[in-house]
Amino acid sequence: MVVHLVKAFAALIRIAALLVGTLTAAWAFPERPIKIVVPFTAGGAVDVVARIIAPKLSDLLGQPVIIENRGGAGGMVGAAAVAKAPDDGYTLLVGTVSTHGTNVSVYANLDYNPVRDFAPIVLTSQSPLMMVTRPNLPAKTVGEFIALAREQPGKLSYGSYGVGSINQFAAELFNLMAKTETHHVPYRGSAPALADLMSGQIDYMFDGVSTSSGQVRSGTIRLLGIASLSRTPVMPEASTIAESGVPGYDVPVWFGLFAPAGTDPAIVDVINKATNTALAMPDVKEAFAKLGFEPGGGSADVLAKKVQTEIEKWKALVRERHISITP
Repeated sequence: MVVHLVKAFAALIRIAALLVGTLTAAWAFPERPIKIVVPFTAGGAVDVVARIIAPKLSDLLGQPVIIENRGGAGGMVGAAAVAKAPDDGYTLLVGTVSTHGTNVSVYANLDYNPVRDFAPIVLTSQSPLMMVTRPNLPAKTVGEFIALAREQPGKLSYGSYGVGSINQFAAELFNLMAKTETHHVPYRGSAPALADLMSGQIDYMFDGVSTSSGQVRSGTIRLLGIASLSRTPVMPEASTIAESGVPGYDVPVWFGLFAPAGTDPAIVDVINKATNTALAMPDVKEAFAKLGFEPGGGSADVLAKKVQTEIEKWKALVRERHISITP
């Protein structure tokens, strides 16, 4: 009996020590600057969103929050670096639909596992893509585009940010759902693809609201539809592709904060709460709105479920459309 009591008492002491350690870690965090790795080059939408949030987190957490750009291989380089970083909460990643959705299906040798190697923290933002065409394409609606593409299978060309990019996936999902066939022309980013679209070298592409909406308003490219189930607040008059001939079509672009796997849940909770506070600030909402983004938020589970859903969704498309990359 005494032995059992001693064992029980020892177990309680271990549990109490674990709880105290967890609370102490959360209470003390952060004690030094935090680094957020953006796995793409400076100036893009991922980078801009990170730089909107970073100073707010710095104010809320009481430590500098530094952005480090580590681009390459569709975000794989930066994501892999964070996956291998210490799990102390001081190195975070802005993950995207590419790093935590499509890459696992298209890269033959991915240097990280988007589920096993990361602790989701919070969904930061979401935004739809836009289906845009050269201004003189003889199709002014999604329905007219589908008819034109079916009349000329394989003749129309679309641009993307590169093989395996989210806008290639958007175009291939459209082809699959609309029963069309078009030709892929990969570029190195949005700017060169948009330049060729405006000059008529390619026929159409899927691009972000932040990079294409100005060109749409100036008339240098034409908007056919928004690639989401609901209209974007930035251009509320624009119809969605789903309501214009391809029911259920939905390709959101999303960003989220991740830590290396094994990071103390109490630390994850501290960063989650601070980020949710930042996302609710009026000036952050305003800055996001100008880019065509909607603030995310919620618990870490919201982001975890997003990752699982995206991986399964794009895995099926990769099989159907035979998309692959061997770096």
